Amino acid sequence: MTEDIEAILAVTNRDMDAVYHSVPDEADALFTWDYEKGARPALSKLYEKAKTSQWNGATDLDWSIDVDPERVCAEMHGSDYRSAFLRRLAEQPGSPVASWGDKEWAAYTTQTFLHRVSQFMHGEQGALLCTAKIVETVPWIDAKYYAATQVVDEARHVEVFSRYLDTKLEGHYPINAHLRMLLDDIIRDSRWDMTYLGMQIMVEGLALAAFGFMHKITTEPLLKRLLRYVMSDEARHVAFGVLSLQEYYAELSEAEIRVRQEFAFEAAIRMRDRFLQQEVWDRLGVDPKVMVGHLLALPREENTFQKMLFSKIVPNCKKLGLLDAGATNGNPGWLRQKFTEIGVIEFEDWVDTGEEYEALDEVAKDRAASVNATA
Repeated sequence: MTEDIEAILAVTNRDMDAVYHSVPDEADALFTWDYEKGARPALSKLYEKAKTSQWNGATDLDWSIDVDPERVCAEMHGSDYRSAFLRRLAEQPGSPVASWGDKEWAAYTTQTFLHRVSQFMHGEQGALLCTAKIVETVPWIDAKYYAATQVVDEARHVEVFSRYLDTKLEGHYPINAHLRMLLDDIIRDSRWDMTYLGMQIMVEGLALAAFGFMHKITTEPLLKRLLRYVMSDEARHVAFGVLSLQEYYAELSEAEIRVRQEFAFEAAIRMRDRFLQQEVWDRLGVDPKVMVGHLLALPREENTFQKMLFSKIVPNCKKLGLLDAGATNGNPGWLRQKFTEIGVIEFEDWVDTGEEYEALDEVAKDRAASVNATA
């Protein structure tokens, strides 16, 4: 436990005031002279869907809506969540939040939500850069076509999350060190499929689950519509990863698949550590080292939010064959064993996003409803 805490806290941002962050990228930009569209029908279908599902963050969302930041933040930590998780946290022996009252808990809910939305914004910029890299590096023209539409999607996501933070909430956070390390690794890797795996499957899969969780809880109309539209895009993005990697991974050796399994698990751990939110505890005057120790001591099953974040990742890893690759003599596959250890294997049979994305086309639903209303 002590080693885990030390390793987690050792990951820090040492250039907090810098405006720019540079990451070396050694990947080759790959031209293809095979322009035949439709060689991969599933990707071609996804590309057509993306072209008709574009939306404008400036005009399709009603930014005139007044938002009560305190109410929005409080919704994300309703009474059930507080009683089930935060109360247990406060009841632990030596807990630094044992004496907190309503004022302190209100500050915690506000800062936690600001931190969460800030990290989504930073993650979307990571997706923007990664998808631009996929356009350069993926060898298939159908994948280049679709990835180009995702670049536009990600720019829009950065725009709307940034605007919501700046105009509707009160402040924001810099990028979490664990998230930045993961994004750096994804961008730095020269293999195009690792960009897919790290971003499309892991980071985007977690984001899709988190947005769904938030959308279900919030009643704030601007945020609810924003999340609906972003989720529609994200479902296509994760499906893009599933459809592309499913073909590619079928051709890899066992040793090559093991490298992908280990990369996926390392990404999962970094995303878990991101939600320990050391920056929030520090801003609230609580020693992050002490608080992280208490958080790690809680049973995993009590943190419903963190567990649900893997509800998209695990079934997609299963569809890609990453869960059970390498299983021998009755022993489970390496990644299945690791996901079991961190308590998220229960999601393996949930719907994978390669099948789900068409049902999440909220932009098309709203346009159809608008046409029907004026008919």
